[in-house]
Amino acid sequence: MEVNPGERLRSGYSTGACATAASLGACRALLTGIWSKTVTIRLPRGQTPTFELEIAEFRDGCAVAGVRKDAGDDPDVTHDALICSSVRRRAPGSGILFRAGDGVGTVTMAGLPIRVGEAAINPVPRRMMGDALRAAAAEANEPADFEVEISVPGGAEMALKTWNPRLGVLGGISILGTTGIVKPYSCSAWIASIHRGIDVARANGARHVVGSTGSTSEAAAQRHYGLPDYAMLDMGDFVGGLLKYLRRNPVPRLTIAGGFAKLAKLAHGTTDLHSKRSRIDFAKLATLAAETCDAPVGIQQAIKHANTGLQALEIGGPPLAAAIAHEAQQNAVKLLNNSDVRVGVLVFDRGGTLVASDSDYERSDGTASP
Repeated sequence: MEVNPGERLRSGYSTGACATAASLGACRALLTGIWSKTVTIRLPRGQTPTFELEIAEFRDGCAVAGVRKDAGDDPDVTHDALICSSVRRRAPGSGILFRAGDGVGTVTMAGLPIRVGEAAINPVPRRMMGDALRAAAAEANEPADFEVEISVPGGAEMALKTWNPRLGVLGGISILGTTGIVKPYSCSAWIASIHRGIDVARANGARHVVGSTGSTSEAAAQRHYGLPDYAMLDMGDFVGGLLKYLRRNPVPRLTIAGGFAKLAKLAHGTTDLHSKRSRIDFAKLATLAAETCDAPVGIQQAIKHANTGLQALEIGGPPLAAAIAHEAQQNAVKLLNNSDVRVGVLVFDRGGTLVASDSDYERSDGTASP
């Protein structure tokens, strides 16, 4: 989706906010026998949005409500998904129980804020739904004892486009949100996914993780080391977010894998590798070729005036790729700020062929084992 510079983007609502609205609507109908067309909820920061109920019906002793998610202008995989909640009574004093319905995942691996075996409904959405249902029960002078089953038609297919399978969340999407609001094109959501990936890798005993800039480098690096899926971190452009979190939550070994152009930016000290937020410094590439590769003046000038990273790589060849791998590795070590993480860098071409590598763990022990 193309967005004009300066154009104001529209915010939306998280799956957690939608699930809260659906649950509150269903709970009120269960307690009163009356359906409302709209439901107003309170978000963690005090906003009070109103949602329309697309589904509102009684089924087999429970009330079922559905809210259509509007993610605003954020390219969210769950935009326009139907978030449904089925609410039924439980025995007095038994409290509120959350279940994963069709299209909502179940946690199968440690490291997430939800215990293994439970529905992938994160803590803030659970709290939002719990608060809303307890308030509804108090209004009706009823005990707040409910079973809440959240479902998302098509959620299992949506989840395949997310980190969920790698994080051990199987069977569907997660019900997420910390504020209830989805900010369009927010980098924070991707960085949060990187953090959760590191948490899961650590919890499952991973001693070596790979942060990759894209799917080609990720697949190639995974073949190179034979690592499990939970050790593979799709960092995208956010190498800075990856390194900062590993500084506080280390693993013994990190490999950064990517294409020449992205890693050239890291070699220059850039931590956000997106093409709209950083550029390759071809003059620095030319200087690097002169200082580390003893490149002739003609090669230096050709690199300096290259149009793309691919063109610079074709001119400089493997020696330039090796220099980039080394400089990127050194800058990653600096950003880790004396942590215990040992760092390696793999540079791949567009076809996934390894063109250069550099690492402190291979230099220190002479091996390339995972």
